[in-house]
Amino acid sequence: MPGSAAISCLGPWPKDVGIIAMELYFPSQYVDQTELEQADGVSAGKYTVGLGQDRMGFCSDREDINSLCLTVVQRLMERNSLSYDSVGRLEVGTETIIDKSKSVKTVIMQLFEDSGNTDVEGIDTTNACYGGTAALFNAVNWVESSSWDGRYALVVAGDIAVYATGSARPTGGAGAVAMLVGPNAPLAFERGLRGTHMQHAYDFYKPDMISEYPVVDGKLSIECYLSALDRCYSVYRNKIHAQWQREGSEERFSLDDFDHLVFHSPYCKLVQKSLARLMLNDFLSHPSPNTETGPFTGLDAFRDIKPEETYFDRDVEKAFMKASADLFERKTKSSLLISNQNGNMYTPSVYGCLASLIAQRTSSQIAGQRVGVFSYGSGFAATLYSLRVTQDHTPGSGLDKLVSSLSDLKVRLDSRKKVSPAVFSENMKLREETHHLASYVPRSSVEDLFPGTWYLTRVDDKHRREYARRPLDDDLPAEPEVVRSSTATEHIPSPAKKMPRIPAAPTGPEAAVSN
Repeated sequence: MPGSAAISCLGPWPKDVGIIAMELYFPSQYVDQTELEQADGVSAGKYTVGLGQDRMGFCSDREDINSLCLTVVQRLMERNSLSYDSVGRLEVGTETIIDKSKSVKTVIMQLFEDSGNTDVEGIDTTNACYGGTAALFNAVNWVESSSWDGRYALVVAGDIAVYATGSARPTGGAGAVAMLVGPNAPLAFERGLRGTHMQHAYDFYKPDMISEYPVVDGKLSIECYLSALDRCYSVYRNKIHAQWQREGSEERFSLDDFDHLVFHSPYCKLVQKSLARLMLNDFLSHPSPNTETGPFTGLDAFRDIKPEETYFDRDVEKAFMKASADLFERKTKSSLLISNQNGNMYTPSVYGCLASLIAQRTSSQIAGQRVGVFSYGSGFAATLYSLRVTQDHTPGSGLDKLVSSLSDLKVRLDSRKKVSPAVFSENMKLREETHHLASYVPRSSVEDLFPGTWYLTRVDDKHRREYARRPLDDDLPAEPEVVRSSTATEHIPSPAKKMPRIPAAPTGPEAAVSN
């Protein structure tokens, strides 16, 4: 793995800290949005065209946030032949809270027990859909700090997005993403280039402690998302301009300087509008835009508008969506595979978009490119940052391995089982009635789950949850349960070979949006 480079390669900072490996998990069943339109009695295209959604994945009562995260972590470790003692930090970003005290991270630690590794920093991080990004930043900061002991950091973002019956329900989804973080990464963070905006608002929140459903102010949530995007882009541009000026360049930063852009995706149509919004920002900040030829052709009528007055201006939206259509096709559209086919995963959403982008390209096509990443969580918190893809795309390189590991995404999506809207509604009703119960045994079939999926076996009378794993090979018996006690009975297969430790480096400086 890239993280095992010699210390002589690292310099005063760990070199190219970022994402080394990624793994995705999404449910094995979905509902078709066209069929859901018909079942809900809404106009044709309301969900598929208006929201840009084709399919929506969902979980039965066999899955919860713990099982999703157990599945994605073990899958990443197995597919990359990693030993559990090579991980020194594990942090979970989620807003799917099933316990107000015990973290998801502590549940995942059962996977580490056979290795004997309990020296693992990090805990859960929560703020709507931003928790995964906060956890990722914490992991990167740990590797670049005096606290780093030379091992990998592991970041998990997972959620189950469900809504009460109504207009927001089609914007649901579920899934988890695990990311291995360390130096010499194929997706390296561009140091110092983060534009963040934090502000108080009640746009989407979950005050009911016994319900999975949020309270949503749809119009306000869209305004918060777009205003955060404006502010983050402005801060990011100021920071990169300052860097360029220190290097002697007076160039202006624009969307052209991103090779790709991925966004938190509550629904795909909002992402397309968001790219148009960034073009509006470029247009308004340009000292003398050419409205006769080029991308700003015919936009002179919008020269004097104020961005804060245009969140719901259909004329502005239509004009800039048309002007940015080519940019969307080239820079963003391919990132919406998971979002379009599985729905909003909350904290993993933007990282599902990143994985979708990588999965549909060869390593040579993406090598050396800059990827802009916009993360948003209601309440609200947002950051725009950028990743630089390594130039090394040789066979067996870190980038080649990353691209290869994600190349099966479409095949996995196509292997899911379609269920009727009636069955989907029954599942939602069952979750609503049982997700908080003690002394509960799930009713849904285990056979419908993907091989290798962790699932809930029972909740005892003290709300303690027990899990088992569906075998990777259907000819094998089910793996023993992980029990609620401090000693797990599930056997973790030993990796093919133990990973060498990463050498330590010296310290250095540093609908609704549905959250």
